[in-house]
Amino acid sequence: MTSDRPFDAIAEIYDRARRPYPPRLFDDVFNYLGEHPQEPSTVAAVEIGPGTGQATGPLLARGVTVAAVEPGPRLAAFLRNKFAAEQRLVVINERFEEAPLPVGLADLVLAATSFHWVEAEVRYAKTLTTLRDGGTLAVIGTNQIASEVDCGYFAASQPIYERYFPGEFVDELPAEDVTPLEVGEVLEHEAFEEVELFRYRWDQRYSAREYADLVRSYSGTQRLDETEREAFVGELAAFIEYDFDGTVVRPLVLTLLLARKRAG
Repeated sequence: MTSDRPFDAIAEIYDRARRPYPPRLFDDVFNYLGEHPQEPSTVAAVEIGPGTGQATGPLLARGVTVAAVEPGPRLAAFLRNKFAAEQRLVVINERFEEAPLPVGLADLVLAATSFHWVEAEVRYAKTLTTLRDGGTLAVIGTNQIASEVDCGYFAASQPIYERYFPGEFVDELPAEDVTPLEVGEVLEHEAFEEVELFRYRWDQRYSAREYADLVRSYSGTQRLDETEREAFVGELAAFIEYDFDGTVVRPLVLTLLLARKRAG
């Protein structure tokens, strides 16, 4: 994975700031897999970059055997501790690109807001090597969109971002019908078939304190030194408290890309 592990030092913050993905998303994954919700699961999954388990937990709850490939040593330790009672979880503290995974045995390779961290020249090749024929790639994306439900917060907060990240942020956000780049990549890849895309509106409401933790959990924020980082987060939190009555809504659309590995 291309990251130098920006989240590894903040596992506890990451865990409380990042919310679990909605059950209906996993309903669609398992419908695609052909799994009956009332029957014991026989799915063997590899999860790319699980972080602190926002997608791992729902997979385990459905009876999936999960090999979670997490490059951050602290995140990997946090994940093991969080699911210590789960015998169906194996945490592999490696980059996905280098992880020693069995060839052709996985029913599912899932990446939840993590696929973009894998080196572009490796992500599909390694996924296809790991999947069995007919196995499924599932890519979850979290997309902030343009919407009036934010009450103008994101446009109004841009001057704060510009002070700390000059020239790095753009005002234009995608619409609700956002299509992730991976869709085009998979459609062009001859080794995949039965490509499907699902979208889920998933607006999130945060208090100023909760939003401060969320922003701390971003990779860009982690690039700042501690003094700058806390000044930046403090400005945002104060802005929410005094100009937006202490809460902010982040308009989101989750995307779920599903594709099947062709036999042969």
